[in-house]
Amino acid sequence: MGQTTLSIRMDDDIKRRFDIFCADAGMNATVAVNMFARAVLREKCIPFKVTGDDDPFYSAKNQARLLKAMEQIEAGKGTEHELIEDGDA
Repeated sequence: MGQTTLSIRMDDDIKRRFDIFCADAGMNATVAVNMFARAVLREKCIPFKVTGDDDPFYSAKNQARLLKAMEQIEAGKGTEHELIEDGDA
């Protein structure tokens, strides 16, 4: 099988801590990334939960509010308001 190079960018501190973790686990970053890629292909998904729940914008409650507001607007029940610019509130 041929080999290729994958070049990624990441925060210096994250890379340093990742390298330390990999060394402690008896591997290097290349092995870890290859393990990740193989798991994705095998499972046909990211092998861990990806969520934005720590950001209030992505909370289930806020997403439900946004969907309801969109439904109301599409049904012609929306109310138009003037924009509030930064510093004008």
